[in-house]
Amino acid sequence: MLIVAFAFGFGANLLRLPPLVGYLIAGFTLHALGFEATSTVETIADLGVILLLFGIGLKLKFKTLARPEVWGAASSFAAIATAVAASGIWISGLLGLSLTRDLDLRATLIIALALSFSSTVFAVKALERTNETESLAGRIAVGVLIIQDLLAVTFLVVSGAQRPSWWALALVPLLLVFRPVAFWLIDRSGHGEMLTLLGFTLAAGVGAETFYLAGLKPDLGALVIGIVLASHPRAEEMSDRLLGFKDLFLIGFFLSIGLSGTPPMAGWIVGLAVAILIPTRSFTLLWLFTRLRLRSRTALHASLTLSTYSEFGLIVVAAAVAAGDVEQPWLATVGVAVAGSFVLASVNNSARYRVYDRLAVFLSRLERQPTVPDDAIIEFGPARVLIFGMGRIGMGAYDELVKNHRGPVVGVDRNVDVGMKHQRAGRTVIRGDALDRDFWERVQFHPDVELVIAATSNHVANLECVRRIREYLPNARIAAAATYPDQVAELHDSGVDIARNLYEEAGQALADDAAATLWADEATSD
Repeated sequence: MLIVAFAFGFGANLLRLPPLVGYLIAGFTLHALGFEATSTVETIADLGVILLLFGIGLKLKFKTLARPEVWGAASSFAAIATAVAASGIWISGLLGLSLTRDLDLRATLIIALALSFSSTVFAVKALERTNETESLAGRIAVGVLIIQDLLAVTFLVVSGAQRPSWWALALVPLLLVFRPVAFWLIDRSGHGEMLTLLGFTLAAGVGAETFYLAGLKPDLGALVIGIVLASHPRAEEMSDRLLGFKDLFLIGFFLSIGLSGTPPMAGWIVGLAVAILIPTRSFTLLWLFTRLRLRSRTALHASLTLSTYSEFGLIVVAAAVAAGDVEQPWLATVGVAVAGSFVLASVNNSARYRVYDRLAVFLSRLERQPTVPDDAIIEFGPARVLIFGMGRIGMGAYDELVKNHRGPVVGVDRNVDVGMKHQRAGRTVIRGDALDRDFWERVQFHPDVELVIAATSNHVANLECVRRIREYLPNARIAAAATYPDQVAELHDSGVDIARNLYEEAGQALADDAAATLWADEATSD
């Protein structure tokens, strides 16, 4: 099973498709060869779902979810997509399609709801590939995904046949009491395998198992414990440590879908037909985002990121099959739709910039004015010095330039919390990401900018910043920091006027300070 899963996943990757497309096909192939899902595969699949929900809880930011562009688009699209899918299933049943004609209303709505979700795995990978994770379109898309995931989890909880025990009433106060204990453990677990092991323990041992003992869905327990811990400063680090394990264990889930049986011919027809409707899904999301006053470019990028069917839809259908609400062939049918949507979405995402260039005039007509404040044109005002990356290096450069009256100075950082911290300290900082193409198309520089400093911790981001500055401000001088000697050479080749190796500079400064102290002591003793 491992060899076949790797072979098909690797093949999908070579075709620039998400590997999980290969895992689904691998499951169908293994089933055709006579294999069946084992208890080990099912256990791995369950653990993958638990880690997925735990990670969602750790990243849950209610401030993002409260944005009208997020909850408004997510709720409206869920209602529209569910209604359209249910109508299509009902009509195909009237036309005599064997897979749909015997479905009752409950089963129809469950399948339609499952088809309303977008893939978190695909969206995150697509955003990482285009360096738009921190862009407004990326943040809006992730917020919509979280709300969709919460809807799916709500269904999983409501659909559970097991009645909760009275102990379920005590879970919330118990978790609130446990929260400071968990925080204390996280603070003292280091940054290695102990933090990873603690993540597994909290997700599966504390969250999932506690809820199971209380008669509730273990999946919900993993989500809730993640939400309880989301405010910890190292929650994102724990999520990142578990990411690889989550992806690995979810392979078991996708394999189990295929191993449960291949769809009948009618299932292939329905699955592929549903996948072909992806462009209508994209346009619906685009229309909703522009109604909520996002710029057409931002709306297009967010809608294309969400233009897939979801692995969470498979989880919903799997739960419905286990509860006896939906027949087994529908699980494989939705699997075909998910795989097909990934193929189409991969093509659409690779062409998103060309699509916008060709349809810019039409798309601009969909916009409503004024746009939301953080999607408007970014003006740097009278700033003559710009610093990209307001970490320790950028902050030091900012303060030194201000002290020497070289300004006005404006900092740029991708992290909203970092920007707010600097603003409270009296520094002028704008949210922006050097790797975000959308950011560069929204900026408006002063024509007399004298100096730009690229001080991000990402060498690729520094190179992109240099390239964009040379395009927008050809007369400005550029300084940049690097970690390795070859990166310094690469920065000089890209047109940087001053490039410094952080480690060499820090070592020289430390040696100079140490020598100065030694000489001062010797002078005192003399």
